[in-house]
Amino acid sequence: MQSIHFDADKKLLDFIQKKLDKLETFYDRITEGDVYLRIETDDVKGNKSVHVKLFLPGTSIMAKEQAASFEEAIDLVYENLKRQLQKTKEKMNSI
Repeated sequence: MQSIHFDADKKLLDFIQKKLDKLETFYDRITEGDVYLRIETDDVKGNKSVHVKLFLPGTSIMAKEQAASFEEAIDLVYENLKRQLQKTKEKMNSI
């Protein structure tokens, strides 16, 4: 996990780790993941950005969301990745 333009605290990092670990219940062949946390420089609400890329055998998936808090953004990313993993699993099972 990398935080850009700020230092993420342990509580936030633990929250993200627990949330993303739950994705393995939908697809257990995730080999690696990259997480980028960023505070966008514009002065608008919703300037917290989360970008997650998961590596699977033979492919990768990614999701990026922006929200007022990192927790809210990671929840949105989680739902996005969950849908992508379910689609990937369905494709693998249909082969």
